[in-house]
Amino acid sequence: MAPAILNLASQTRFSPGQVVTTAGVDELVRQGRLNPMPYLHRHLHGDWGDLDDSDRRQNDAALKSGEDRLFSSYQVTRDLKLWIITEWDRSVTTLLLPSEY
Repeated sequence: MAPAILNLASQTRFSPGQVVTTAGVDELVRQGRLNPMPYLHRHLHGDWGDLDDSDRRQNDAALKSGEDRLFSSYQVTRDLKLWIITEWDRSVTTLLLPSEY
């Protein structure tokens, strides 16, 4: 699994730093109800998911300046939304549920 992650990282628009998940995301993964990898892949390639134009522009500006966090939101199912936040300094990327924010 590690070589695939390294390969994924070499093709991204930015470094995710340490990738962590919250307890809620971890539980859904263990239950087989969520595979977060496609959404992390989208986030790292600048596909911000279900954001409005203003939020997309803010992410694009943050990507260029390196001075703000990067935020993505993905509607996984009708009842499940996943958020991904990369800190402004690109040290940590967190996968979380909106209820855990």
